Amino acid sequence: MPVPMALLLVLLGLWIWVRGARRNGFVSGFAGFLLLFLAAWSPVADRLLEPLEHAYQPVLEPSALKDVEAVLVLGAGWEPDLNWPASIRLNHSSVQRLMEGLRLLQGWPEARLVVSGGSGRTGVAPVAQGYAAAAQELGVPLERIVVLDTPTDTAQEAYALREFLGTEARFVLVTSASHMPRAVRHFERAGLMPIPAPTHFHTGRGGPGRFAYWVPSGGALRKTERAIHEYLGLLALELDHRGR
Repeated sequence: MPVPMALLLVLLGLWIWVRGARRNGFVSGFAGFLLLFLAAWSPVADRLLEPLEHAYQPVLEPSALKDVEAVLVLGAGWEPDLNWPASIRLNHSSVQRLMEGLRLLQGWPEARLVVSGGSGRTGVAPVAQGYAAAAQELGVPLERIVVLDTPTDTAQEAYALREFLGTEARFVLVTSASHMPRAVRHFERAGLMPIPAPTHFHTGRGGPGRFAYWVPSGGALRKTERAIHEYLGLLALELDHRGR
């Protein structure tokens, strides 16, 4: 991640400077500041994230797709311990994913809403249960909801869905746009053919015409971190495939 890398370069530069190699120390420190600047600069962050987010387009007309049996919403985050409605306890990514799943579900009256996501902590309610509760709060009948609350990563979610639906079922996959390329590969590895329905886009909402686009920001830094996370995930998948 760029922040710890930049910090390490600056600290290394200071250490080298103190030891007397001032030119090398300056170069290391400057490289750290430059790395942080570029990572937090929208022209760089958007160029990194856009290829991931726009690999697949949103499903605009659900009714145009036939024979869809399920809409799968992949897990993200939520706050299970708060005494609030489930829809409020979901984090921003989860809300966007669930809302898109519910929008798509309206196009297929016979389809099931499959919500996924386990918990990495013992005794903590999985996010899939939060999705299910929020969907019921928003009017989805319980009999249309399927809860897969044991998978803790995307690969496990793929195999859990295969166990529930089989390999021939036609289903729509809903997740954040930046995560969609990696998610699709996981499901294809499991022998499934998902219909991608990306949501929660971070790029394409504003461009060079705004002054804020050219000013480093925390939002741009988070885009860079998200992009690096996904590229590393794709690399890990590729290395795993070659190793088999």
